[in-house]
Order: sequence, then structure tokens, then C-alpha cells
Amino acid sequence: MPGTEAEVRHGFRYEFKWDGVRALVAVTADGALQLRSRNGIDITARYPELAGLADAIGRPAVLDGEIVAFDAHGRPSFSALQSRMHLADPTRAARAAAADPVALLLFDLLSLDGDDRLAWPQQTRRAALVDLSIAADGPWSVPPDTDDLDAALTIATDRGLEGVVAKRVDAPYRPGVRSKAWVKLRLARRQEVVVGGWRPGKGHRAGRIGSLLVGVQDASGLRYAGGVGSGLTEQEIAALEAALIPRRDSPFHDAVEHRDARFAEPHLVVDVRFTEWTPDGRLRHPVYLGRRSDKDPAEVVRED
Repeated sequence: MPGTEAEVRHGFRYEFKWDGVRALVAVTADGALQLRSRNGIDITARYPELAGLADAIGRPAVLDGEIVAFDAHGRPSFSALQSRMHLADPTRAARAAAADPVALLLFDLLSLDGDDRLAWPQQTRRAALVDLSIAADGPWSVPPDTDDLDAALTIATDRGLEGVVAKRVDAPYRPGVRSKAWVKLRLARRQEVVVGGWRPGKGHRAGRIGSLLVGVQDASGLRYAGGVGSGLTEQEIAALEAALIPRRDSPFHDAVEHRDARFAEPHLVVDVRFTEWTPDGRLRHPVYLGRRSDKDPAEVVRED
């Protein structure tokens, strides 16, 4: 959940916020590795380079972590991860793993040898994760945390990271619950939004997607938050056109001010960067970053 520095000065420890895809990691009793996205989709086959983690852990366990791709400068790159997130074919996934490998950054231990650890305090769970001494012979690691918020923010800024996650040290693990026990401190404003339609482009994009019409959920349903055109590449436009399902009526509960609007079923979540929210609830200067197949549209709300 988003928050402020003042909220997390006491009783918290701090980890870096990685610009990747959340993954629930399970090592089964027979030694197999299973990876699932936040919304329960099996994504194991998409990341074959992580298969060796089961042997590195060597016992039944369930862990929480983030799959991250890095650019040539060693910075997390969500755009680089885009080429991996939607690959279902094992042969293509294997080629992509060789060309653009990912890393798995582990930060929580939820079960070990069949014993549930969800009720344990966060720092006890993390200490148990570190004590596993997972063999570092593959693209996985347990990144360090710190009790120095100012240092964490400075390092995150210097390294071009997305931000810092503050975790209350005495908090249990609560699956699927947004709470003040985990607080995100973003260095740049980001927002997940639901695509509810599009507007045609001009010139070489005439008849194709020129901008997306996006929204966020509120008490009345999907609220219109504006259009997003910057950042759309030809490759992404083609993927979006294949994914969007047309509909006749608007999925937004409030008015969309464009006569040329084309509407779509609100099943697709994308990530945008923007400068601020306008007084009427629109995104100012939004830039498209990528699709989020790991996110449930029903859970996408405004993050202030």
C-alpha cells in the first residue's frame, strides 16, 4: 500500500522496490519448482532458468519474491521483462531465457517442511529465510534489508530503482490483503490502470490504437482516468490489439469525453508513469510502461 515516510519511521525495516513481477515460489515434496503470479496463474514454464532453485533450497518450502530483468547497466527494467512475461511456449521461453535471463529476488518465507509460517512476525520469517542459506549458484538471491530509511532512499535514488518497501517488523503475512504493514514509498509516480477502450491514431496509425482509455476502480465501478498514448510502441500496439475484446457500451461509470472512443472489455491491466492527478481525477502526462498480466482488474484502485 502506498504511504509516506512519516508513517514508517518506527517499527519498520526497509527493502528496495524492484520493478518486476511478484511470484509465489513453491518447492513441492517431490522436489519440483512451481511459480505462480499474484493472481494465481502458473508461470513456471515462462522462466526455465529458475528451475534449479528447487535443488538449491532442497526441501519443501513456499516463498514470496519478485522476478526482475536487468538492463545493460544493472538496473531493473520492466520493459526488458515484457518480452518474457507472456511467453507460454516452452521452446520460445527457453530461447528467451538464454538471450534475456531474469533474476528471482526472494524476500519472505511462508512455509517450510510443511509448517505454516504466516503468523510469524515479519522479521522472524525473514531471519528464517536467510538461515536457509540458499545456494547462490543460479539467478536468485535474498537482497539485504536495512533499518536506515534515509540510506535506503538515497541508494534507491542513486541506482535508479522504483522506490523502497517498508515492512513492519512484528506483522504476520496476510495473503491478498492491502495493509499498512507493507508500505510502498515510490520515487516516481506509477499507477496500474485498467484499459476500457482506445482512440484511433492518425497518419500511419489511422484505424489502429493511437491512445488507450484507462480507469481505476472506485465504489461505483470503473472510473475514467484519461488517455495514454506516449510510450506505445508498434510491437505493444499489435499486442494490445490482439488482447482487447471490443464492446458496444462504455465500461466506465462516468462520461468519456471523446466521440471517437472505441470501448473494450475491462480485463487488461497496464502500468503507467505520470506526473500527478488532476483535480477531476485524470492522469497528467501519463506514459505507457507495459502490460501487467499478473494483476486482477478488480483490484486496481487509485494509489495516492
